[in-house]
Amino acid sequence: MQNKKTVVLGISGGIAAFKAAQLTSNLIKKGYDVEVIMTEHATEFIAPLTFESLTKHNVMVSTFERVADRSVKHISLAKRADVFVVVPATANVIAKFAYGLADDMLTTTFLAAACPKIICPAMNTGMYENPVTQHNLELLKKYGMEIVEPDNGFLACGDIGKGKLAELALIEDAIEMALYPDKPLRGKKVIISAGPTQEAIDPVRFISNHSSGKMGIALAWCAKALGAEVTLIHGNIHEHIPYGVETQAITSAQEMFKAFQAQSTDADIIIKAAAVGDYRACDVAEHKIKKKESSFTLALTKNPDILQWLGEHKQAHQVLCGFAMETEHLLENAEKKRVEKHCDLLIANDLKAAGAGFGVDTNVVTILSDGGSIQYPCMSKREVAFTVWQRIIAILKQKGESLC
Repeated sequence: MQNKKTVVLGISGGIAAFKAAQLTSNLIKKGYDVEVIMTEHATEFIAPLTFESLTKHNVMVSTFERVADRSVKHISLAKRADVFVVVPATANVIAKFAYGLADDMLTTTFLAAACPKIICPAMNTGMYENPVTQHNLELLKKYGMEIVEPDNGFLACGDIGKGKLAELALIEDAIEMALYPDKPLRGKKVIISAGPTQEAIDPVRFISNHSSGKMGIALAWCAKALGAEVTLIHGNIHEHIPYGVETQAITSAQEMFKAFQAQSTDADIIIKAAAVGDYRACDVAEHKIKKKESSFTLALTKNPDILQWLGEHKQAHQVLCGFAMETEHLLENAEKKRVEKHCDLLIANDLKAAGAGFGVDTNVVTILSDGGSIQYPCMSKREVAFTVWQRIIAILKQKGESLC
């Protein structure tokens, strides 16, 4: 998707303008062509030469700059843009966008562009929370623009509050998601689980596994890019949560079970990618268990089978996708699980296969359904995720579901 796509980056006059340099570098490393437009005030915070060195393009500041090709630059840039992102967006430039004012190169090009537009506010808390600014942001949302909300934190003015530029990883997510023009899952509610569960033994120790949550997060990223409303129910993970994905953190299998029971009825698609502990301690010690004997026996009891419950309570319109990780008899065990759990799809992978397993960025999967099984080569987990979503979209069509 991203190869040679053009990102037009607008930079207005706020202290967070320096962060736009790192964003530019990150986008170029991912293969995007980046064109930069700066306001006059932005050049007081960071020099255009910085961006010219990174992009190998001239930075546009004045609407009346002479250009070698004699083109009307703000129009030609607007036509080339696949996505237009403004980082940072000050209260001033947000107000101009909201009311169609076009008095410099940035606002003129922005008004002329017909591509997806992303606004990343950064300013003093009082300015951000001012009803006028909030009204302007609501207008931009009404016009179909994406607003990447600022963070809470310590601001350059010394205040602590909301107004800090969002993390660059979230902004990059928003940019890349905007480059997927087709949104077949718009209006669909998706629940995905990711990561490990932890089953307490005492206040210090627990039983868990090596799951990183990478596969579930990749599935959530792709679902959001395809237009879905996504909730990620996750265990203890340290991975970046994709932009726009709602989250619910849990610790134990029982907590995850309760989360699914509370939310699954409203979901259109459920993907259970988490590595859930099959057993928990019969009795959790109130205090740390002291080392005494040379051996220790821990009594375990079975956790609720979440996928089984979801399959038994699945509604006619819902699509249920499960995962199975095996170390032997992969297809035999996976097909048995798919049938017993009433899954529309089951994603099977062998822990011992090169490129598969916990904590890596690739996976080797076989997708099983009523129509049989298809084995795929080693792919990135995001590529696997898109493959899974293509299969789910096909199932939705078979069920007669309307897709955008």
